[in-house]
Amino acid sequence: MTAEESGGGERDALVEYGIDDRPPLGRSILLGVQHYLTMIGANIAVPLVLAGLMGMPTGVAARFIGTFFVVSGVATLAQTTFGNRYPIVQGAPFSMLAPGIAIVTSEVALAGVASWNAKLLFLQGAIISAALVEVAIGYLGLVGKIREYLSPVVVAPVVTLIGLSLFSAPDITQATNNWYLLLLTLGLIVVFSQYLGDRSRVFGLFPILLGIATAWIIAASLSVAGVIPASDPGYVDFARVLDAQPVHVIYPLQWGMPQFRVSFAVGMFGGVLASIVESFADYHAVARMSGVGAPSAKRIDHGIGMEGLANVFAGLMGTGGSTSYSENVGAIGLTGVASRYVVQIGAAVMLVVGFVGYFGQLIATIPRPIVGGLYIAMFGQIVAVGLSNLKYVDLDSSRNVFVIGTAIFAGMAVPAYMGNLDTAAASMEGVASGTALLRQGLAGVPLLGGVLGTQAVAQTVFIVGSTQMAVGGLVAFVLDNTVAGTRDERGLTDWERIAEGDDEFRTALERFLPRVTSD
Repeated sequence: MTAEESGGGERDALVEYGIDDRPPLGRSILLGVQHYLTMIGANIAVPLVLAGLMGMPTGVAARFIGTFFVVSGVATLAQTTFGNRYPIVQGAPFSMLAPGIAIVTSEVALAGVASWNAKLLFLQGAIISAALVEVAIGYLGLVGKIREYLSPVVVAPVVTLIGLSLFSAPDITQATNNWYLLLLTLGLIVVFSQYLGDRSRVFGLFPILLGIATAWIIAASLSVAGVIPASDPGYVDFARVLDAQPVHVIYPLQWGMPQFRVSFAVGMFGGVLASIVESFADYHAVARMSGVGAPSAKRIDHGIGMEGLANVFAGLMGTGGSTSYSENVGAIGLTGVASRYVVQIGAAVMLVVGFVGYFGQLIATIPRPIVGGLYIAMFGQIVAVGLSNLKYVDLDSSRNVFVIGTAIFAGMAVPAYMGNLDTAAASMEGVASGTALLRQGLAGVPLLGGVLGTQAVAQTVFIVGSTQMAVGGLVAFVLDNTVAGTRDERGLTDWERIAEGDDEFRTALERFLPRVTSD
């Protein structure tokens, strides 16, 4: 690992491959696919939700899913090569799904265009508009400028909330879940990674791939034998693979010219803000997992800027956006594989197979209980990484304990309240969504009603308030920077000692220019 990548820190003894390491090609392909398998559930769930709400035809939906994989591959290659250069996968964001749902369920129409297609075009326009603001936020250095106010007291609860954000995912908690299959998947990953990892390098490097493959083979065999019925969430449906198109033709503007509406763009920007907060925490988590120092302001800014460009590309291609994925950060903790090269190889594979119809449908046969078992293993790792940042903090300080506890509790409670707004809105005649109900409440606030009572602002408040990381981060940021505390007490002194400096991170262009000059 280079001095630049270490960022002043030392590689963790548990990291098998560091950020700059390049395993053999064959091994890198398997490791790269394993990284991508961790985010398969989310990268399929988002397009399936949007396609269902738009009423998209089945054949078109298959190409829609393939487009998500193509965008993910391109965005990951761009981020790992020209952006923050961390080994972090880019994919469809849940933080932008809420405004996306609001858009595709709106009554919009275009002459001569199918209803689902018109809704998708307005979604594309909203993503592009919000993404251009994200590009400016990143490359103007706005996120990096507040980095000095972000101590481990702030970062720890935000990263922890990333791990806790999926504890209630249907893949884990639905009442009709196949718990045998979920526990089997979790048990296999635990056995391979924790009990057998030291006995064989294969188990240590590929616990997720082996766990998913073994559980899927068992589920598929039981499905064919009729032991698992078609109504069970653990059923493997091979018919959908046989019905798939061999090749998808995917290209920019394939659905038509994006359409723009200000209210949609403002609402989508709320999702982008939540995405930025989550990505900021992901950068710190992946640095911690990789055994290197905290990211510099320069690296953070380039990462956010590149995510904005990736979102512009996602809008042009016609997907639901792009952001850094927490799932593959958890995979680094389980496997010790933090190689940028490995993630790039995985991205290249996904970019190619995104055009293959059979692949998307085959991946879609992975039962949700298997995904749930995977989530428990991975997101538990992220919770632990978030809490591990507290090693730099004085935990004998009642001030720190108060800030951390309040931030985590608020990060769980406020989004739950926003979810209840949605439930209440659904049961009230004439109220279409939680944002409408929230707008009604904001309209009654003295002095603020005229501004906050608008649809666009209410939607932004609703989206940000529904995101655990955004709420917890905001609470921790305000308290940590207003309640009296020393730099030693807040962990800033120790953190700055191992953190990466701006002069230690060089972009791909800066790496290339010296060679051009010397030639």
